[in-house]
Amino acid sequence: MSQMHSASFGSQNQGFQVGQSYGSINTEFHLPPERPETPPKPFATIPFSRDLDFVDRGDILDQVDRRCSEPAARVALVGLGGVGKSQLVIEFAHRIAAGQSWVFWVHAGTQARVEEGFRMIADAVKLRGRNQPKADIPQLVYSWLSNERSGRWVMILDSADDRDVFYNANSAHGPTSDDTFDRRPLATYLPQSRNGSIIITTRDKDLAFRLIGRRQNMIEVGPMVQTEALTLLEKKLGSLPDMDVAAALVEALDFVPLAISQAAAYIQARAPRSSPEKYLAEFRENEHKRARLLGYDGGDLRRDGGASNALLTTWQISFDHIRTKRRTAADLLSLMSFFDRQGIPGWVLKPPRTITDTARVQDTDAAGDVESDNRGDTTDDDTDDVADDALDGRFEDDVAMLRDYCLIVADEAGDEFEMHGLVQLSTRRWLEVYGEQETFKQQYIERIATSFPTGEYENWAQCRSLFAHVQVALGYRPSENTAVRWAKLLHNGGRYAWSQGRYEVAQQMVGKARRVRGKRLGEEDVATLDSMSLFALVQKDQGRWKEAETLQVQVMEMSKKVLGDEHPDTLTSIANLASTYGNQGRWKEAETLEVQVMEMYKKVLGDEHPETLNSIANLASTYWNQGRWKEAETLDVQVMETSKKVLGDEHPDTLTSIANLA
Repeated sequence: MSQMHSASFGSQNQGFQVGQSYGSINTEFHLPPERPETPPKPFATIPFSRDLDFVDRGDILDQVDRRCSEPAARVALVGLGGVGKSQLVIEFAHRIAAGQSWVFWVHAGTQARVEEGFRMIADAVKLRGRNQPKADIPQLVYSWLSNERSGRWVMILDSADDRDVFYNANSAHGPTSDDTFDRRPLATYLPQSRNGSIIITTRDKDLAFRLIGRRQNMIEVGPMVQTEALTLLEKKLGSLPDMDVAAALVEALDFVPLAISQAAAYIQARAPRSSPEKYLAEFRENEHKRARLLGYDGGDLRRDGGASNALLTTWQISFDHIRTKRRTAADLLSLMSFFDRQGIPGWVLKPPRTITDTARVQDTDAAGDVESDNRGDTTDDDTDDVADDALDGRFEDDVAMLRDYCLIVADEAGDEFEMHGLVQLSTRRWLEVYGEQETFKQQYIERIATSFPTGEYENWAQCRSLFAHVQVALGYRPSENTAVRWAKLLHNGGRYAWSQGRYEVAQQMVGKARRVRGKRLGEEDVATLDSMSLFALVQKDQGRWKEAETLQVQVMEMSKKVLGDEHPDTLTSIANLASTYGNQGRWKEAETLEVQVMEMYKKVLGDEHPETLNSIANLASTYWNQGRWKEAETLDVQVMETSKKVLGDEHPDTLTSIANLA
């Protein structure tokens, strides 16, 4: 039993006071009805003042204006963080704020911020029922926006970078009558009413497409063009005394607006001890200094309070998001950050094929036709095919995600990719935070070393497409496990550079390869001798005869000792020494060695082997330099005819033989 006593709460409310209760008690509270509020006239809720340093970006704002003039328009500005998407929309919002339209600004970085933005809209337009305890604010706002009598409106969803904010079905929006929650994604509360437009800024193309429904209404915002970048720098710093330095600075910053603004803030904060020229010089010194400068946060009144103003931090937020959502895509980005920024070939990035598939090829090479051993049994083949298809599919999905976040760009054919240099730098610094920079650097060395062939003519096309990436590898320090592979890569890259007449690069590459091979493999190892021989040729072609001769004598003696007098590598070393003698006008010494080499090649390799033909051509050249024209002509004709037969009319050696005869 319970004892109850009557109680009153003012003139219009009554209730009961319970002394003791042994059962459930139900009660109701009757709140006074909301007072009707006068609907306000349309106004703008823009949280940022107009930017006096704003630089117009071609026709982007005109495109936004045209699209927003259509009924139920939706348009998205898509691009990397820091390229100025929000700044463009701030300017657009201020331009249209003077009209008879509502302008609502919603920060869309998190679910809580979006719901806060909807609450602000409800307060701004004084929606009836918004203050009720169980008020479904998103639904109230949706209904008001969908009503054409509410007037013309524009909603800006800024920094909508996370798909889960809009499409996570587990998010709760508004209690129902039984105190459970209606699990409707936030995206369903964005109306498609004729009287409104929605403008979205995002780093994610896929999310942009989901929210706006038409790729034609996605406007990609990239870095500035040079004139825009220089204008921005001048507005931030005042007059620029040296336009060449200014142009070099904005180019070094990849024309990214946030990078330029923060560089200007850094220079101003340290003036007069800093200037564009000093900043540029420091930026160019090394990667560590570049990262320090790009990590500077000078503040910006027109960026959301939760957003970093430091470029590296801004991009690393995207990296963290990708790492959380799709680790393999983050790993692909990490690997790509060590390539040259342009012409990154997709076939090099793809994961290796299955081990069993490789082993099957090797077994076939070793044992010939193996069909009889596996007749009717395709289980391994099918399994490998499925695994390879899965790898290819995963790779394509990873590429799609990185492209959606504007971190990489594909060429027209889709076979090669490009990254901004600052994105690569930012990725490498991000890897350093996770302690994974060295892992992906060594993975890059392994991958490019496996892909880059020897520098013979037949491989020139592939060498040409990969050479820039070999040059990048020249600046990396290999680990204990990758040092020998790195040396092989530099040797092959140096051989190709030498064949193209790029002697300084060849000297750097082959010089490092020679040192590493000598230390790791020993001075008498065949690979070490190969690098010594190539380094001597590079020296010779730069006119350093004595240095080349010293090395070539050393290589020749070691080759005879290790390989024997008749080994092709030994004969090549003798021929190289003869060539150096010839370059110094020591014709008799050169002739003696060249006759010896030619006879030995004929014996070991045969009359038509390319090395034999080269030895004959070398001897003919020596005769020519001594004025022995008839003897030279006889040999040159022989070489030309045999080269056409063996190598073809267009092979460089054939063309050289024709030129020699001429």
